[in-house]
Amino acid sequence: MIQLSRLMLSCVPLFSLFLSSSPSFGQNVPPASPEHVAITTVTVRMSDHGPVVLLHAEGRVIPIFVDVTVALSIQGALNSERLARPMSHDLMHTILDAYGGKVLHTVITLKSGTYFGALTVAVQDQVKTFDSRSSDSIALAVHFKAPILVGRDLLESAGKIPEKAGEAEL
Repeated sequence: MIQLSRLMLSCVPLFSLFLSSSPSFGQNVPPASPEHVAITTVTVRMSDHGPVVLLHAEGRVIPIFVDVTVALSIQGALNSERLARPMSHDLMHTILDAYGGKVLHTVITLKSGTYFGALTVAVQDQVKTFDSRSSDSIALAVHFKAPILVGRDLLESAGKIPEKAGEAEL
């Protein structure tokens, strides 16, 4: 527990960088279906409750709280930065690349207060969807610049409207 606290404290300067960056996301987003909405921007922020990934779509923001390592992985991928040593998502990206694989998209859902990810991966001529933590699914989608989709019902129920334009403090 002490090591985690030290890690979080050592990451505070890194999180200050998050406040200034909000890269666009989802350049190759497929057309949204009536039941799904494509996330257009992903940002990472530090809140009073820890790191939070913000999924932006249609003027709303869905906050998903994540652990420090996932937040760092997502932010690094958003900024095209690499750490001295690969993190788990970097490793998975490298392995999939080595076998000609890629993340096609992920669908984020909310069940009984817990976010889930359905990560769809293609390797050669096989396409499979894997159950995952929403944070891992988002991280891999960001690493591959793959679309992130949410249900329209999720966006309407969990999506928050920022108080001021361009502001997403939660």
